[in-house]
Amino acid sequence: MDTKKKILILGANGFIGSSLALRILTDTNWEVIAADIRDNKLSNCFNYDKFKFFNKNVLEDSEWIESAVKDCDVVLPLVAIATPSTYVKDPLRVYRLDYESNMEIVKLCAKYGKRIVFPSTSEVYGLCPDREFDEYESPLVLGPIRKERWIYSCIKQMLDRVIWAYGNHEGLKFTLFRPFNFIGPKLDDITAAKEGSSRVLTQFSHNIIHEKPIMLVDGGSQKRSFTFIDDGIDCLMKILENKDSCADGKIFNIGNPYMEFSIRQLAEMLIELFGEYPEYAERAKNAKLQNISAKDYYGEGYQDVPRRVPSIRQAQEILGWTPKTDLKTALKLTLDYHLLKKDYELERIKR
Repeated sequence: MDTKKKILILGANGFIGSSLALRILTDTNWEVIAADIRDNKLSNCFNYDKFKFFNKNVLEDSEWIESAVKDCDVVLPLVAIATPSTYVKDPLRVYRLDYESNMEIVKLCAKYGKRIVFPSTSEVYGLCPDREFDEYESPLVLGPIRKERWIYSCIKQMLDRVIWAYGNHEGLKFTLFRPFNFIGPKLDDITAAKEGSSRVLTQFSHNIIHEKPIMLVDGGSQKRSFTFIDDGIDCLMKILENKDSCADGKIFNIGNPYMEFSIRQLAEMLIELFGEYPEYAERAKNAKLQNISAKDYYGEGYQDVPRRVPSIRQAQEILGWTPKTDLKTALKLTLDYHLLKKDYELERIKR
């Protein structure tokens, strides 16, 4: 990875953006231009001279965004609302940020001939009946219009299609990647979770700490393929390196099909792990699981899928990538970060 590059990360303070920025800085000589409205997850990045942070809002700072795109080599637009409760309660806000702002960035990349590495989502597959979701063959099946939770999936799918068309018809260099349930340190602040609005690992942890029932939507039978953040970043680094242009014009699922667990199993494993921390052992012992309907938890506009499993053949064959981390290890590292205040990133750098 010796070839110098200037990487623009919009939404750099997010879970993926902050983890990716630090990995780029520690493992390459590339420069990172980071933009977001906060920087609390980027503290370790400020130790590097090749890191520059700008407090910018993609909805308001269009002139700066255009100048930054023009001045970089690769653009990662990671700004998005990705919480199901918001899809249902405020779908137009999701549309404005996730679609309109990102569409302008796609146009700028096409205008200035910049490579875009775009975060699609595992949710584009929707209600796909396939056992494993294939990037090129699986149908993308969405629910009815009245189920507003599908606006996010629909937006991402439309952006995928527009980027693909720009690539095929106007020469845009692009790679689409679809994360499958990334978890790990810095996913969210488990002390500030909001029932119905936080991601599942964050909310469950918060409820155990504060001795509240863990709410299992529709009994928690739905399954997900959980992916540890380090494994996901390993794959993204290979996409960014783009050796011999191998990732150009491609779509990659980034997930761990070997780590498929139900939401109930996730809750049970979390309770077990909390029991290993003396300060929280009693709370773990008293933790309760409580069933709740999706309608009562999210509202009328919600609809769920029973399972979401990626095919990762493309990433394995083209990029030489395979995920390595099991769910228990991923959860333990996450809890160490939050409960023991271990700086996971610095420990990784030392290793």
